[in-house]
Amino acid sequence: MTNNCETQACACHDSRHDEMATKGQGRAGLAARGLSLLSGGLDSMLAVCVMRAQGCHVEAIVFDSPFFKIDAARAAAAALDVRLHVVDFTTDIVGLLRHPPHGFGGALNPCIDCHALMIRRAGEMVVSMGWDFVATGEVLNQRPMSQNRRSLDLVARASGMADLLIRPLSALRLDPTRPELDGRVTRARLLDLEGRSRRSQMDLAAQYGIREYPSPAGGCLLTEKLFCAKLRDLMTRDGLDHLRDVSWLRLGRHFRLPGGAKCVVGRDAGENVRLQAESTPDDLVLRPVGVPGPTVVLPAAASTSDRLTAAAICAGYCDNPGSCVRIRLLHGTERHDEDIVPLARASAHQWMPR
Repeated sequence: MTNNCETQACACHDSRHDEMATKGQGRAGLAARGLSLLSGGLDSMLAVCVMRAQGCHVEAIVFDSPFFKIDAARAAAAALDVRLHVVDFTTDIVGLLRHPPHGFGGALNPCIDCHALMIRRAGEMVVSMGWDFVATGEVLNQRPMSQNRRSLDLVARASGMADLLIRPLSALRLDPTRPELDGRVTRARLLDLEGRSRRSQMDLAAQYGIREYPSPAGGCLLTEKLFCAKLRDLMTRDGLDHLRDVSWLRLGRHFRLPGGAKCVVGRDAGENVRLQAESTPDDLVLRPVGVPGPTVVLPAAASTSDRLTAAAICAGYCDNPGSCVRIRLLHGTERHDEDIVPLARASAHQWMPR
């Protein structure tokens, strides 16, 4: 597990927080300290603010993987002036995709197990630092499936960190946990939000000076239909052992060719550079010559038929390809050029995972 810390610039944190550090202190006159899960959404931002408002020292944590978008978390950390711990979660979530103890949601999203494992990882860091709590921005009954009381209780138990877990926005509607019971956190200064309305959260955002926040959204690609089609294809045909192939699910157009090989087609210059840079001697790299177009990667062991199909797809995605495009096939130090008739993009779509 990789833990990268980012100290961000600030908006929500000001001198009032330092003044309040002498209030609401826990045992031995020391302010409670903890990590708060930060997705970048408004609820997760408010959880940080509510805990800091009673003098707690709060740092944020976000879990990075090919399936989560963490740009919003970085922006939120900057707005709140909170230190952000970025933890590589790729191996963890791949393990859950193989064997989700509590199953999947409506797509390939092992939400219960994923959230529990995030809380466990955060809790392990809290324990190792001698800190006091893990906080999340969950609101009771805001989401009917994943934030009802049964699901919240299940996540807490499965995490193994239930006694450290605080949900500041709905704490007064939930059972108190150890930091509240022993006085390190003042329960009366936590909130009692419930339900799907966001009016209360918007009012709180104004009070805390939070002016910008994203619209409500999951942010997890495992709930998106087209992404899950690519993931399911990789899982069933190639497996998830190669983390590079997992990370590539977020870039390019993916095709499962008639002979069984998979090719990935870059959509822009940045993706072309990355596909080229991350290719290995086991890959065949295709690039157009003399015309702007994509970088294409497929296994070097692909059949001759699949190689030619990939080359035709590469030619078809070039800008103004004309009737023929010269495609360069690169394998290690070997180089070979062929003139290829472009395949119409609409025809290539038949091989996209669905």
